[in-house]
Amino acid sequence: MGMTIIEKILARASGAAKVGPGDLAVVDVDLAVLIDLSFSRGSWRDVLKVHDPEKVVVVFDHDVPASNRDTAAMHVRGRDFVRRFGIHRFHDVGPDQGISHVVVAENAYCLPGTVMACSDSHTCSAGALNCAARGLGAPDLLYALTTGKTWFRVGETIRYDLEGRLAEGVSAKDLFLHIAGTYGDHANQNVEYGGSALPYLSIDARRTLTTMGAELSAEFSTFEPDAALIDYVRARNPTPFEPQYPDPDAAYAARHRIDLGKLSPMVALPDRVIRNTVPVEEAAGEPIQQAFIGSCANGTLDDLAEAARVLKDRHVAHGVRLLITPGSQRIFAAAVKAGYVQTLLDAGAVVTPATCGACYGGHMGVLGPGETCITASTRNFKGRMGDATARIYMASPATVAASAVAGRIAHPGSI
Repeated sequence: MGMTIIEKILARASGAAKVGPGDLAVVDVDLAVLIDLSFSRGSWRDVLKVHDPEKVVVVFDHDVPASNRDTAAMHVRGRDFVRRFGIHRFHDVGPDQGISHVVVAENAYCLPGTVMACSDSHTCSAGALNCAARGLGAPDLLYALTTGKTWFRVGETIRYDLEGRLAEGVSAKDLFLHIAGTYGDHANQNVEYGGSALPYLSIDARRTLTTMGAELSAEFSTFEPDAALIDYVRARNPTPFEPQYPDPDAAYAARHRIDLGKLSPMVALPDRVIRNTVPVEEAAGEPIQQAFIGSCANGTLDDLAEAARVLKDRHVAHGVRLLITPGSQRIFAAAVKAGYVQTLLDAGAVVTPATCGACYGGHMGVLGPGETCITASTRNFKGRMGDATARIYMASPATVAASAVAGRIAHPGSI
């Protein structure tokens, strides 16, 4: 039997001719990404060495600009680390700031066929670039940073063959919600995407899917490479790379075919996404106080364009707060240039600087007691975005924008 994409990447990184489910792969780490939270008092330990400063990226993203004294001190520790070890790929507060997974993608820091580690659970986002990217705990990340190595238990792989094209108003987030509701969790498994639909899925759309692999509890989430991806990476990073394709006889634990043209807008009901998603019509009418579009999953330029399309010549309902957070300042600038931001502002939205912000309940949009929010972000579990009594529905940017206009959960084609 041949190998899947992830098996081939882990085999290369470990020096093995072949790896399969159940194997323990001790791998070389091609890229270690530290975020601002990596330097928190509870996580950070001063290190005596860095294995290779050229293989390190530092991105301040969760709490930027600093919202309190502890965060400011955390940022100081991070800046000291960057200076001490000569880390030149550093994204501090400023024009190059952004959510780490977005910054990694827009600079193609993680190359096809390579291994990336970061402390954040949504590190799997980089799998859209045909790499093996996974979140690690703080001690394991420090080990990778100082030794250049980490280890993974190789899991089985679930393959999704995507066919057809998404209809207007239907996005990659709806595809994820369909997968979460239909196929359930993928704990200890890898997710591999491919199929004839790839030419119709932008890199932004692919990143939404791989990012949300964390919510499937997947180990790794990755896309088969194609010409669009290879061109995307080469335009951003001159370093040579070897994209990895699955072998024709690769062994999968399961293989599912999805016709994108048959999908419709979906919503996850509060507190979880696994086996908890329904067509938007089944949740329609639920009053909301806040609507949020952003995060590493849905703060892309595609997402801001879709929100602007829905909101053009419309206005946010009285009593609803619509918050929009671009995934990076570069995306923010591009959205300004394209006219999307003006459309969003005219509709009554508040557009914030690029940060994780409201997604993780940190700042700029924390939910209060008893409030209901519909979000195009990464998680909807109890207490994620603020008070534990708040209710969080998850949907696509189009559905969130339509709901903000209606003042209640609404199908994007109904307003």
